[in-house]
Amino acid sequence: MSDTYAKLHADCAARGTRLFTVTVQDEAAGLARRSYTSHAVEYPVSGTKPLTRDGWYDQCIGGRQVFVANTVPEFAKYFFDHALITSLGLGSCINIPIFQADGPVYGTVNLLAEAGHFTPEKLAAYAALIARDHAALVAEMAQI
Repeated sequence: MSDTYAKLHADCAARGTRLFTVTVQDEAAGLARRSYTSHAVEYPVSGTKPLTRDGWYDQCIGGRQVFVANTVPEFAKYFFDHALITSLGLGSCINIPIFQADGPVYGTVNLLAEAGHFTPEKLAAYAALIARDHAALVAEMAQI
């Protein structure tokens, strides 16, 4: 287990994140591979998701912008596992792309919580955590 991921998970959980995963892009295989999870039963590290070229991909991977959804309908159209997410009592998410200015998107840090959780103040707090750990996240993701 990555110390970088574990520390970031703990810091995000202290701010209200209830589900935390990290996925690494494998463009050649057309997959996102889970490399860390807070919920090993529901979202095992061995899990993959297809890289579907949709609005989420265009924003988060292609556009390198944080995807924010504070309600289930906002993410359900992109996440095939939305029923599992809601069964866990979760109703909002953010996906934060990790990249270097001149390189590809290596992957995403994925935070989920109850509906409406990701206020502007909380988004700023999570962004600060990612900025703090950015170099370590890039190093972890680039070696997979």
